[in-house]
Amino acid sequence: MLKIVADDKIPFLKGILEPFAQVVYLPGGKITRAELLDADALLTRTRTKCTAELLEGTAVKFIASATIGFDHIDTKFCDAAGIRWTNAPGCNSESVAQYITSLLLNQAHRTGQPLEGRTLGVIGVGNVGSKVARNAQTLGMRVLLNDPPRARREGQADFTGIEEICRQADFITCHVPLNSEGADKTFHYADEAFFSQLEQRPFFINSSRGEVCDNSALKQALKERKLSGAALDVWENEPDIDLELLGLLDFATPHIAGYSADGKANGTAMSILALVKFFGLEKEFDPAVLQRPPLPEQRTVDLMPYFKAGASRTDLLYRAVTASYDIVSDDRRLRSAPAEFEKQRGSYPLRREFDSYRILAPETVSNILRRLRFEVM
Repeated sequence: MLKIVADDKIPFLKGILEPFAQVVYLPGGKITRAELLDADALLTRTRTKCTAELLEGTAVKFIASATIGFDHIDTKFCDAAGIRWTNAPGCNSESVAQYITSLLLNQAHRTGQPLEGRTLGVIGVGNVGSKVARNAQTLGMRVLLNDPPRARREGQADFTGIEEICRQADFITCHVPLNSEGADKTFHYADEAFFSQLEQRPFFINSSRGEVCDNSALKQALKERKLSGAALDVWENEPDIDLELLGLLDFATPHIAGYSADGKANGTAMSILALVKFFGLEKEFDPAVLQRPPLPEQRTVDLMPYFKAGASRTDLLYRAVTASYDIVSDDRRLRSAPAEFEKQRGSYPLRREFDSYRILAPETVSNILRRLRFEVM
């Protein structure tokens, strides 16, 4: 029988692989080489650093990360050591798009400034960035796309240089992987030089990887009012976050943008299916046992009273989106107890994506809500 070591915070996993394997569940940050000496596989999230120090001399043949990113895996070592690794690209892309949509509409609600006609610069247009761009366009925003690797492959026509985004954008949002070197280096991509070239005092958002943004440079840019505001979901040195920077941000959350129950279930399912295929268990494994999250208790949202009271289109969209996910609740929790960053991630409440909600809506916003993937009644 296989032995699998798994992060105990991977949701919808327990009981699924037990018919085929001995599964040992441990906190991701506390998995050590000793537990892996006789393990065939490792199921992780980002808190397990899969390095030579952890893996060398173990029996591990396969690593699956139930996350969209894989910068916690030393891929060069794994490839050289014959350890197959996988991640879960796109698993939580709709979740992050929901997070950014809620953020944008909350900011519009706070400032009284509608999003229609305003410009969003999207840096990184992969699984996540493309969905963020789609939702922003649905809200009536003008969207500029920046993705040098894609531009080299596909041509420049659909993409915008970073200099133009820095000149025109009212909002800038980052959705790139963390690359520490090379032509597409993203480590400290948003640094002092980046912030100094901004012309419209945009609102800056990072929900990709903490080190993509130089947090000291961001703090200085906010103090010098080079930005109209900023939001972070990911941080340098997390969970030990910069409390001074926290106080300067408009929205601050504990690395949960992709934490919808749907995204978690997708990541878990992708990891399980990759493991099953690697170990040749397809004939024995029934995909029907893969678990899905429960529906929200309050899944019907009635906008008609607000419409009859004269609410604007922006206000109606804000109410629909925040009924499914309100970024302010996560912001409030982090500010009240920043030392509990990891605890808040580990005990994150159930959150479903837009398509789990039914909206009673007037015609003025029905098509927009449908394009955001809500069920409109």
